Amino acid sequence: MNWKTIRLELARTRDFPDGSVGRAYLLRLPLDSEGRIDAAAVQQDPARATVRRFWTSEPDMIGYVVHTPRGWAFSYEPGDEDDEPIFHLESHALRLGEYITVTEPDGRKLPFRIASLRELN
Repeated sequence: MNWKTIRLELARTRDFPDGSVGRAYLLRLPLDSEGRIDAAAVQQDPARATVRRFWTSEPDMIGYVVHTPRGWAFSYEPGDEDDEPIFHLESHALRLGEYITVTEPDGRKLPFRIASLRELN
């Protein structure tokens, strides 16, 4: 398995026309040879699949990348009230420069750009 550290940064939105490096996620995930999440590796070691949400205007949030009946999500506390689903992540390759959509707990959908992708030591 090939565990990576992945940084997502807010892409261009109406409120942030240039995007924002101060609104980001740092993920630790295993990726297969095509850049998709290796679900079997996550299942073997779910505590290693983590997310850290850091926005300059809010306290950091630390949680896990979990697979739910609706797909992959960021989860910070037990239950699904705070989950942030990631649109089509089960079939989307995570590659430098690509975009993914994260749904905030309030239902707002935000675009994020994969700003860095590094091997985990």
